[in-house]
Amino acid sequence: MFAVLVLLALIVVAGLWAVGIYNGLVTGRNGYKNAFAQIDVQLTRRYDLIPNLVEVAKKYMAHERETLEAVTRARAAAVSGLAAAKASPGDAAAMQQLSAAEQGLGGALSRLMVVSEQYPDLKANQNMMQLSEELTSTENRIAFARQAFNDAVMSFNNRREVFPSNIFAGMFGFVAAALLEITEPAKREAPKVAF
Repeated sequence: MFAVLVLLALIVVAGLWAVGIYNGLVTGRNGYKNAFAQIDVQLTRRYDLIPNLVEVAKKYMAHERETLEAVTRARAAAVSGLAAAKASPGDAAAMQQLSAAEQGLGGALSRLMVVSEQYPDLKANQNMMQLSEELTSTENRIAFARQAFNDAVMSFNNRREVFPSNIFAGMFGFVAAALLEITEPAKREAPKVAF
């Protein structure tokens, strides 16, 4: 009788331990999905600003149609990449697609900013200055949200890979989540002034 109670107690303890591991994995997965939702909010804000930026620039940059069209195409690709990533946050292929689209958009926006500096009236335009400032602010928010997502992914992956969680992760289909890595376009150097 005593041996049966001890065995029953060990089974209950083992069951609670397994439930704790499973719940930890679910909590980690939900954590990185929530962190991605913050990236989604900031990227959507960024994508919403870009048409306004292009519209203001279009009035001044009639000869730069190719640059403006490149920004519009890059924005469309980035929106598509975000939709794929939103459907499956942490999926390696989705994160790679979003990363590539964001790199393309970053490059197109950089070219737009370089070209816009050649138009003094555009640089001085109040709407253009405000949109540029909002875009810069949004870029900073995206960087913070991306860092929070990558931290949550790393925490989940660590939890998933350590023993004995790795056994339960494999049994219940918890796959590794991918980081969102976006290479920033090369920063321009400030002009040097010599007297």
